[in-house]
This record gives sequence, structure tokens and C-alpha cells, in this order.
Amino acid sequence: MLPSGNASAQTKPAEETATAAPSPKPDQGAAQDLEAGQVQVPALPSDSALPQVDPIIPDGEFNSSIPALDTSDDPELDKPLESIDAFERRMAQQQSGAKPTEGAAPPAGDPALADGDTVEAIGDAPVRDAELTAPLPPIDQFEVTPVQIAEGDAAEKDVEVRYRLDIKGLELADKETDTDLEGQFDALSALKKGDGKAANSAMIAARLTEDSQLMQTVLASEGWYSPQVRTRMDPSSDQDKPGLTAVIQVNPGKRYVFSDIQVKADPTVPPSLIADNFPLKVGEPIVAERVQGAEARVAVALPENGYPFAEVGQRDILLDQDAGNGVYTLPVTVGPRGRFGGFTTDGDMAFDAKHIQVLARFKRGELYDSRKVDDLRKALVATSLFSTVAVEPQKTGDQAGDGTEYVTLHVKQDAGPPRTIAGSVGYAAGEGITAQATWTHRNMFPPEGALIAHAIAGTRQQGAGVTFRRSNAGKRDRTFELVAEAFHNDYDAYSAYTGRIAARIARDSTPIWQKRYTYAFGVEMLGTAETDYDAASGTRKRRTYYVAGLNGQVGFDTSDDLLNPTKGYRLTTLIQPEATVRNGFDPYIRARLDASTYYPISDSFVLAGRIRLGTIQGAGLFDIAPSRRLYAGGGGSVRGFAYQALGEQAPDGNPVGGRSLNEGSFEARYRFGNYGVVAFVDAGQAYRETMPQFNNLRYGVGIGGRFYTNFGPMRLDVATPINRQPGESRFNIYVSIGQAF
Repeated sequence: MLPSGNASAQTKPAEETATAAPSPKPDQGAAQDLEAGQVQVPALPSDSALPQVDPIIPDGEFNSSIPALDTSDDPELDKPLESIDAFERRMAQQQSGAKPTEGAAPPAGDPALADGDTVEAIGDAPVRDAELTAPLPPIDQFEVTPVQIAEGDAAEKDVEVRYRLDIKGLELADKETDTDLEGQFDALSALKKGDGKAANSAMIAARLTEDSQLMQTVLASEGWYSPQVRTRMDPSSDQDKPGLTAVIQVNPGKRYVFSDIQVKADPTVPPSLIADNFPLKVGEPIVAERVQGAEARVAVALPENGYPFAEVGQRDILLDQDAGNGVYTLPVTVGPRGRFGGFTTDGDMAFDAKHIQVLARFKRGELYDSRKVDDLRKALVATSLFSTVAVEPQKTGDQAGDGTEYVTLHVKQDAGPPRTIAGSVGYAAGEGITAQATWTHRNMFPPEGALIAHAIAGTRQQGAGVTFRRSNAGKRDRTFELVAEAFHNDYDAYSAYTGRIAARIARDSTPIWQKRYTYAFGVEMLGTAETDYDAASGTRKRRTYYVAGLNGQVGFDTSDDLLNPTKGYRLTTLIQPEATVRNGFDPYIRARLDASTYYPISDSFVLAGRIRLGTIQGAGLFDIAPSRRLYAGGGGSVRGFAYQALGEQAPDGNPVGGRSLNEGSFEARYRFGNYGVVAFVDAGQAYRETMPQFNNLRYGVGIGGRFYTNFGPMRLDVATPINRQPGESRFNIYVSIGQAF
């Protein structure tokens, strides 16, 4: 119940008391008797003080009605009783084992005990059971055989009492609120959790008592603070279903409302800051959820508007049972108004305070805003360099003008393990099995200077390389990379031995930190020896190419998830001016446009589509290295076909690539729990011409399965080509992480 005070008074029932007359003070002897455990009985009043009462039956009449006792048959009846002293002496002799005095009668009249022996033989027959004379076993060797409960007894213990719950009168409260009171009650009810079964009626009664208290709590949370809740158990009226009916009879009574609302706080800037964020009004019902929500809203609004040290105190609601209303009082400590100052840090540090300033999206002197502090905390977490990290404001007392003071942000660091080993395995038709492994030291060159060694081994590609990457390089979300690698690719279109070095500056999205705007630009140089079809000889020959180029990319992303988007759209453009040096200098420009969109039909059903257009301008097809040409087909292109299988084919039946392409895909994605199914159709083609022709399109259709994890869906797609040509596989399988697009 929300209120911490109650205005109603409670009347204590009168108590009956009795006063005894004081006893006279005991003398010394009496005190000793009391210490010895004797109870002193006060003297009775004299006979003269007692009233005279005539007997109901006179003594003569009473004695004459008693029959005479005949002692002729038993002379012992005429003997005088044994004195108390003689009885006590005889008992002492028996306990000590002494012989009874001469002439004394046998104890209890039993001649067998007249000799005074304390031990008597039990007959003359020998003991034939050896177990009776055997010594007892030691206590530590004593074995206890557990008692086996017969099946009949166990069956009796399994007897259950059936019951049902009947709530009456709660509908009177439901009419006054939009809240499902019965639903709240059912979610916590002990009787509901019992599922209509109990071991006995006492258990049902205990649950009924517990639910009675629960019902009062549920009603109080919605403003009914004086309900009448009565319970009883009735026998079931349905003869076919014997059992009990647990009845909760509810009379909600009057719903309490606010008669006054008082927020005790110092002035703020602007003056209406608290009032604008406190939605409670006089006259509305006292609902616990709204009260807590209003207090939380004030607690959030003050730090977002320059008050980092604001605190919401303990509420007080004084209820008036007669009037059915309450006075609400809330103390709020506003604290000083602050502006961002500097940074301090300590702990097991991953980097210093200077780099923390790089991650912050605010400058010194800006009005304090807790949302910007939360953003800084998220950026620190996104570095993946900490086990724990906390950001807390601290008072400085340094005046910043305009009635504000500077606030220092203290960052408590606890650096985590900087090294990571990761791996992945995938399969795609035309690419075969591919296994990748990476070793990363995320902070070898602080701040955030990572060294990454990677290797790839597969049926169609092998290679290794090393990457230096500086995250948040001089600016938030900016990454600098320097890559050196060597690899071998053996595809149907070409076979290549390649060495590559590249540098890149980028603002990329990650699964942890997805960004709306992205960009990348850089330079790369490579030397590659690749096989290409030679028309003169009719065979494939290996030629050496030296390629240098620039690249630039921009992207815009409104989707809700990087690996599993369900709404929004994406747009990416890539431009790569390059030049090939072989028998001359051949410059050209590669360009590509990708767009995708996602439309949710329901929470579990999403429609997705994408298009891709590509072109190479400025050079002949065979003046371009085969690995730099454009290809279509495969898991990330047109499913149903092998990797790079579409486009112009050489006389040997293998693709030669093209200078343009167009692709499109459509998917219907349905998810149920952690699983999902996808139906899709892909289309595309690669062309010798420099511009997409949109003709001779090839289509692939298929179905896929998804297993959703906390980092993204695992994808398995099976596709088949439409109008399959000779040499093309009937089915193609693709396995990877993330949706196809």
C-alpha cells in the first residue's frame, strides 16, 4: 500500500480489571518457607464472620441411608490403619534392600516378597533364546531397517482435495478502472497457482487466507484502501465434481482520490520544471502505478535539465477514511544546477581521461544532461575493454556563472581481458567450406589500438593477414585501419595468388553500435597473379596484375537491427577509382549501388526486398584483373546458382565476369519463437557491357530456416535455379550468420 500515514483513529476496547486486597506482610519465618518452595495460605476469616447456612440433608438422615459394613468375612477391615511413620519406614527399607522388621507384613500382601530380596527369579525354566543373553551391539554398529510403507498407505497419502475459486463483487471495482484487477489477482494468487488441487482442506484455507491479503493489496494499488474482503469454503454444488469452493466476497467500498498535492522543493530553472513533469492532479484516484510513474518522471527530468544531484524523497499520503481522500506530500531535493566540467578517472584503467573526452558528445560549459552521460557510458561499454565501468557526477563548488557550478564526471574503470580468440565456419555452393580464425588484442597500443591476426582456410580460399586498428581515432566513432595480407583464391572464374596492403578511415556500424550514417574512404594496392581465359590459345593462362586505387563509400541506414532487420531501409553507394598496370596503364572506375527495405506485416511476419546495380567504366573487360570484374550468383547474390556462375561464359564453360550487373531479391520471413522460415526468390545477371541490361535474367527460388540467437540469426538456405541449364546444380545450399540482406 502506498500511504505511509493514516488519518483514521482506532478505539481500544475496554478491559475488565479486578483488584485484590493487599496481603499482610509475611514475617521472617514465612519468608523462609517461601524460599523453600512452600506456599503461604492466608488465614481464613473466623466462623463468626461467615454467614449461617442450614444443611440440605441432616447428618442423621445421611448416616441412616448408608448400609452397614459387614467385617465378619474380613477381619483386616477392623484393624487400625498403618501410621504414616510406619508406612514411610517400610518404604525406605524396601528401597535400601534391608530385611523387613520382624512381625511386619509382606509388602503389598505378597508372600513372595517377604524375604526382602530385591531380585526375584522368573521361574525355574532355562532361557532357550540365545538372543536374550547376547550382549548388545555397539551403538555405532547398530543398524536401523527403514520402515517400508505399504502401497495402501501410500495411496492414502496421495489423496487430493479438489477445489475451485469463486470471486464475487470485484466487478464493482472493475467498472471504475481500466485496469484488469482480476488479471492482476490471478497472476499472483496462491489458489490459482495450486491449479485446483490441495493435499487437504487446511491447505486450501491457508491459500484462501493468503489470497484475501492479496486481494486487499490489489485493490489498494488502485485506490480502494478500505475494502471489505470476506472468505469462506463451501462444498461443491456439482455432484459430478465433488470438492470445495473457495469464495472471496469483495466489497471494494469507496475509491480514494487526491484532495491535495504538495511537492516541497526549492525553485528551479525554469520554474515549472517539476510541475511540467508531474502529471498527478487533485481529484483523480490514488493509483499506485501513476504515483510511482510521476515520481520517476521527476527523478529523470531534473538530471536531464541541469540538476545532477536531485533526489526524490519518501512520499507521504495521509488518508481520511471518512471523506475517502488523501493528502499527498513529496519532498524533492533539487541540489545545485550544474554544467559539464572536466573528467577524473581511477581503477584498473584501459585509457586515460584525455581519451574519455574524445568519447564524450559534450563540451565543457554545456548544461548538464544525464542523457549525454548515459551516451558516454554506452560508448565506454562499446569499446569492449572493460569488465565494469561507471560514470558518476561529483560536486566541485566552482562557479560557472548564471547560478550554476561545474560538475566533474568521475569514471571508475575496471579493465577486462584485452585478448580474444574467435572463429567461424560457413558453407556456400561454389565457395565450399570456409573456416576463419582471429586473434585480437584490443588495446595493445592504448588508447584502443588493436592488433588483429587472422587466417582463413577453406576448399576454395586460404590466406593470412594482420590488421592494426585504432578505434575512436581522435574522434568519436572514427576508425583507422592498416591491413597487410596474402591469400589464394581458387574459383571457377579465376585462380589468384594475391598480396594486398590497404589503409582505411571509416565510420561503420557494429552489432553493438548501429549508426544511421556511415562512411569509409581509403587506398589500397595489390599484386596478383591470376588465371584468365586466353582466346588465342583457347586455354586459361596466369597473368600478373598490379592494381592501385582509391575507394569511397557512404551509407544511410534506418533499419532497426544490423543482422536481423524487421523495418526501415538501407542505402549504400560505393565508388572505386582504380588503375591496372600490366602492359600499360589502364584507369577505370568501379561503382555499385545497394538498396534494401523491410516491411513488418505483423510482429512475426516481415517482407524484405533488395536491389543491386554495378558498373565498371573506362577499361576493356580483359584489361581488368579477373578478381576486379563484376560477378553474379551465390549466397549473397542470386541463390540457386554457384558462386560467380552467372554472366558470360568462356568456351571452357567457366564464367569470365562482366563490367555491369543487376540483381534483385524478395523474401517473406516468418518467425516463431527462436525459429523461423523464409521463402525467397532471387534474380540477376552479369553483362559484358558497362551498363546493366536488365535482360536474360536468371531466377532462383528456395526456402530457408533460421535459428535466432542473442547476437543474430543462423541462416540455412536451400535454393534451386528456374529453367536450369546443363551443368547447373539442381540444389544449392548456403550457411552463414545473419539474414541474406
